[in-house]
Amino acid sequence: MKKYLILLIVILSLSSCGSNTTIVNSWRDPKITVAQEHFKKVLVVALVKDEASRRIAENRIAASNPIFKTSYQYLNETTKQLTQEQKLKILQDENFDGVVTMRLVSTEKETTYVPGSYTGMYYGGFDGLYSGMYGYGFGNWYGMYSPAFYDPGYYQETTYYMVETNIFSLKENKLIWTGTTRSDYVTDVGQTVDAIMQAVVKEMIKDGSLPPK
Repeated sequence: MKKYLILLIVILSLSSCGSNTTIVNSWRDPKITVAQEHFKKVLVVALVKDEASRRIAENRIAASNPIFKTSYQYLNETTKQLTQEQKLKILQDENFDGVVTMRLVSTEKETTYVPGSYTGMYYGGFDGLYSGMYGYGFGNWYGMYSPAFYDPGYYQETTYYMVETNIFSLKENKLIWTGTTRSDYVTDVGQTVDAIMQAVVKEMIKDGSLPPK
């Protein structure tokens, strides 16, 4: 239990998030919680095509707690041709009892319209405003409308990234928790992983998978 409390504090205290991330949906095994598994050694698997991004994501999670180990140390080019059973045996021989996976499920684009804005100040006298502009010179016109500027509206496209996080028990040989997060303004892989983990931990506390902070 103490290990989970330490893990929780570390993740929630991460300094910054590279995106706005929220939980879309989640599920937990009704018969067992993550805390009850008492994991001692957990493999972290980031399923992404780019090897550099994979290592950044796995290193970020592994750095949060000693029980997490990166998958690229055990499942890499040297094990690529092995069967599923052979790969599983490697994990068993290395005494792994849990696996956390993270994969990009889909990307969604959303276009929104940002309305224009008007900024200005009135400097002229009210007599010109109420009696009409006819007959008044440039000075009156400029005094009434300067400085006045209009920023036109524009369309803005935002890309949302849907990421699925799973927690498997190797002892039970089954999935015990899964959740999908939605992130936008993704500019840094490491900070986005931080945001996803924060959202996941909060959801697990909410559904009883982890004890309250």
